Amino acid sequence: MLDFWTKTSGTWINVLAIAIGTGLGLILRGRFLSQILPILKQAIGLITIFVSFNMANSLLKIKAGVLDGVILSLISLILGGTIGELGQIEKRLEAIGDWLKAKFKGKGKFTEGFVAASLLFCIGPMAIIGSLNNGLRGDDNLLVLKSALDGFISIVFASTYGVGVGFSTLPVAIYQGFMSLLAGNLAQSLPDPANAPSVLIITGVGGLMLLGLGLNLLELAKVRVASFLPALAIAPLVYWLADSLK
Repeated sequence: MLDFWTKTSGTWINVLAIAIGTGLGLILRGRFLSQILPILKQAIGLITIFVSFNMANSLLKIKAGVLDGVILSLISLILGGTIGELGQIEKRLEAIGDWLKAKFKGKGKFTEGFVAASLLFCIGPMAIIGSLNNGLRGDDNLLVLKSALDGFISIVFASTYGVGVGFSTLPVAIYQGFMSLLAGNLAQSLPDPANAPSVLIITGVGGLMLLGLGLNLLELAKVRVASFLPALAIAPLVYWLADSLK
């Protein structure tokens, strides 16, 4: 059984990265940022794509009846993406951010920085998939990658909004830590969580979503990654249904 640190290690690394990034942003206050940020973003995008392929390889280990993991993931993404688009998940997330920005505007850059950073760091597939992966398998690689990205973003945000960005570590710790612990407790009911089909298909579908995020970071495409979030919940159900019909 995984211990507390193993389940939540990625969250604490993420919190530390945001804190360090905020400190550097307060010190630099815009120096050199305009020159180095594009190449840093490209570096994160390339690593994101590399990690996404490793995660997507989990699909090759799954088979339910006549359907293999690739077909199961396709069905999951189609169903999940359809639900996400009909529910306008991406637009709703953007609307929440716009509403909060409008609500707190004029009350100081501390609050604006805290709200903007909290939304950016907590809402998104990397936070969800990374926390599930950490809690289920003790694998914090994705959250470490997210930490690097959040750290760089914190530098920029802190140089603009100030120390309020650093306080976004509180919702990050609560949100990601809770999800990791919840996933870890669910994994206790599985004899071999690392190789359980339900875990493998979530990891694989998450990898495909992460690939979309990497393409977005490199500005090679505009994948509506948030719309595919329901696929993470649907994927185990698709596997279970296909497996029960064999």
